[in-house]
Amino acid sequence: MGRGARAAAAQCRGAREGVGGAEPHLAGGPEPGRSHGCPRRRRGGLEPRKSCRALSLSPVAAEIPHVSSQEAQSTEASPAPKDQGDTGAKETGAPGLPREKSWLARHFSLLLRRDRQAQKAGQLFSGLLALNVVFLGGAFICSMIFNNVAVTLGDVWILLAVLKVLSVLWLLYYMASTVRRPHAVLYRDPHAGPIWVRGSLVLFGSCTICLNVFRMGYDVSHSHCKSELELLFPAIEIVFMAIQTWVLWKHCKDCVQVQTNLTRCGLMLTLATNLLLWVLAVTNDSMHREIEAELSALMKKLSGNGTNTCFCLNASVCEVFRKGYLMLYPFSTEYCLICCAVLFVMWKNVGRRLAAHTGVRPPSLPFHLHGAIFGPLLGVLALVAGVCIFVLFQIEASGPAIGRQYFTLYYAFYVAALPAMSLACLAGTAIHGLEERELDTVKNPTRSLDVVLLMGAALGQMGIAYFSIVAIVATRPHELLNQLILAYSLLLIVQHMTQNLFIIEGLHRRPLWEVVPEDLSGKQETQSPHRGSLIELGQDLRRASVAYIHSYSHLNWKRRALKEISLFLILCNITLWMMPAFGIHPEFENGLEKEFYGYRAWFTIVNFGLPLGVFYRMHSVGGLVEVYLGA
Repeated sequence: MGRGARAAAAQCRGAREGVGGAEPHLAGGPEPGRSHGCPRRRRGGLEPRKSCRALSLSPVAAEIPHVSSQEAQSTEASPAPKDQGDTGAKETGAPGLPREKSWLARHFSLLLRRDRQAQKAGQLFSGLLALNVVFLGGAFICSMIFNNVAVTLGDVWILLAVLKVLSVLWLLYYMASTVRRPHAVLYRDPHAGPIWVRGSLVLFGSCTICLNVFRMGYDVSHSHCKSELELLFPAIEIVFMAIQTWVLWKHCKDCVQVQTNLTRCGLMLTLATNLLLWVLAVTNDSMHREIEAELSALMKKLSGNGTNTCFCLNASVCEVFRKGYLMLYPFSTEYCLICCAVLFVMWKNVGRRLAAHTGVRPPSLPFHLHGAIFGPLLGVLALVAGVCIFVLFQIEASGPAIGRQYFTLYYAFYVAALPAMSLACLAGTAIHGLEERELDTVKNPTRSLDVVLLMGAALGQMGIAYFSIVAIVATRPHELLNQLILAYSLLLIVQHMTQNLFIIEGLHRRPLWEVVPEDLSGKQETQSPHRGSLIELGQDLRRASVAYIHSYSHLNWKRRALKEISLFLILCNITLWMMPAFGIHPEFENGLEKEFYGYRAWFTIVNFGLPLGVFYRMHSVGGLVEVYLGA
């Protein structure tokens, strides 16, 4: 190591210093006697390098000037740095210089940003408009409730009539002008406004129109003691309901691209009007009080005690109007809720541009039973039993008073049906966890709204159940009927929670028509496109598709169980939807909660919760149909 190492180190230092301070790697020639490598100093002393660069200057090359001519500069000096830079970039993967975007790309991105900002600003402004309208109407309604001398029901009707007229004018303008403009509706949301939503919209809208007809008939029969102005408000509401139902039926899928700000404001104004109609229907019991006062006054008159109450001119006709009004009253609140949901989806779709794959409708699968037996059989048994109990209860309700045995029969049916539905939902949720289908994590606004509506609508019946539990426990919990009502309330809460879990889990599973067969996907990933002939590739695809169809044509036990459970729950929810929707409500007629909370408070609670409960059953049927088809 001694003398030889020192000589080698001195040689390397001379090579680094060069001629005129030139770097060795810029000269270009190897140094004589430099074949063994240059030593490198470390902490432990000197050690030879593993690979030495030929960087030193030869005696002849040291005397050559740096740039001799333009030819030498162009033929020798220029290619070296270029090659070194290219190879270095390729080997190390270092990022190159950032490319400047073209003027067109910058301008297009700027337009996109401005379009997004304008869309957000339009949504914010229209949302604030709806919020102010709802607060104004809510202030009127609350003032009518707490101080009905300063603000009367007529004042609230005048405000709502103005909002209805403005909404009707905008709806007519939307049909006559906005959607007829060129490029107005370029896209239609395939997931918005399914057939069951539009069908229920027409059904409940027709019932609401009939409700206002009965109300007008009732007012006409009392025309000798009522103002003629009161006939104007139901007429305005009939026109509003008819035009709104027609527009929502035809245009609920529109993604409007023109006059977006005006369309958003019009949709929010109509939504706020429907929301205020729902709030007024929930809190206003004036018609019910008037009917009860007339009935009690009629009984007093028959007993010989005269009163100054306004009586009907034709008792039989008034009885028809009275029964029709009381029976159809929940449908008006239900109609307002459905309209609010549809209008909100239309508001979200204003200015929305759908991608090519988003606008493709999912395959319309036929509703086959696929060998499902036990689910439909049990569901039909529950449906028949529910219809029989419903008819018996309605016949008894047409009399002067309802016997306690009919309340017992009514609640006993619920106590028998709700545990079976809860167990079926728990079994379906467990089967979802065992499935091979992966979760669908793609953002879907319609599915998100379905989940929100499902969770929100469940609060109606659950709220009534909690109020009933408190009233029963605080008063008479040991009676048979009260024990049945208590068990019904507890089981209803459990059934809502388990059914929501089952439906939401099923909606977030990828449907089978979107699942790619594993054999085919693996073969596409592993096999090169240049390997094999086209005939072999076609045979492989045919074999994979035949195997996939054969494997899914025969239902495995998990899919069969899901279909059985879904069909059973569909029929049970139809039964539980029919019983509170088309008849007298035991929650209001049994008298226990009404005595505990008072007439007005319990009237508000029931009118708030029952329409939400009817909407929940109807919405659950739609979700369960999707779960059934997806399985």
